[in-house]
Amino acid sequence: MNTLTTDYNHARWRPGLRGGHYESFWLRANHPSRPLAFWVRYTLFSPRAAPDKAIGELWCIWFNGEAKHLTAVKRELPIGECRFAADRFEIAVADARLRQSALSGWAETAGARIEWDLHYGGGELPLFHLPQKLYDKPLPKAKSLVGLPLAVFNGQLRVNGEVMRIENWVGSQNHNWGSKHTDHYAYGQVAGFDDAPQSFLEIATARIRLGPLWTPWMTPLVLRHKGREHALNALGQALHNQGSFDYFDWHFAGEDDSVRIQGRIHAPREAFVGLRYYNPPGGDKCCLNAKIAACELTLTDKHSGCTETLTTTHRAAFEILSDDFDGHDVSIHA
Repeated sequence: MNTLTTDYNHARWRPGLRGGHYESFWLRANHPSRPLAFWVRYTLFSPRAAPDKAIGELWCIWFNGEAKHLTAVKRELPIGECRFAADRFEIAVADARLRQSALSGWAETAGARIEWDLHYGGGELPLFHLPQKLYDKPLPKAKSLVGLPLAVFNGQLRVNGEVMRIENWVGSQNHNWGSKHTDHYAYGQVAGFDDAPQSFLEIATARIRLGPLWTPWMTPLVLRHKGREHALNALGQALHNQGSFDYFDWHFAGEDDSVRIQGRIHAPREAFVGLRYYNPPGGDKCCLNAKIAACELTLTDKHSGCTETLTTTHRAAFEILSDDFDGHDVSIHA
């Protein structure tokens, strides 16, 4: 059996690793009908050549699209107060916990505080953003997967003292890691469209820097829809797919012998929060993070010629990572 199918949620970090490493386990979900969402992230950061300076991080964002207000918090702890298990799915960052089916913790920044106590479950198989054979290769240096697509969450968040009830919100549990963040990307995910609640989209448009040169843009795309998985994510396929984005609009397309998929993910500026990600080789990356974006997706069956459109008004995840901290007019909150 391919071990990736059984250890996909086990930590890849090992104590003393000198090459630099980041690793995140993040979870997110959307209200069934309102523009409300949460994002929780348990992260390990170990700088290159300085494993003694490794830390654990706790992040949480509450997105309230109705009030056009975002609350973002972060907490950092010494690695000695953390546990990222390599033989099971068990994460602890101080008193915050993440395990199969449950997560709890708290973080605060500049007077804002969020506490979470949630349970989740689901029956979907993991979704691999890349072809499985690449997960054991040195390139790409950043790997990601969806441990549980269409996860259903229940419980509560307490945002600055106000209790937010979470009742059957649908989202995902995710895992990503590497020795270096991807240099420039747009990332998107839809965990259930408004008119196709069992469909799931995972997509990115990315490029990496090799010395002074940039690679071409690559757009790996995986869509689960009506019992089929359309994996347009092999290296040649990702290079052939199309993807272009700016702040804050993204268009993409891809096809194989049986289907053509094209779409758009977009959100207004006020739907994004700016985050500072430490990069293991040094320096920081700017992440613009939205979890209440819109998505329109068109599928064309090449054999029958039939076309189908999937949409969501505010259930899409949309992130942009770059070196630009100033050109987008989004405040850095954490």
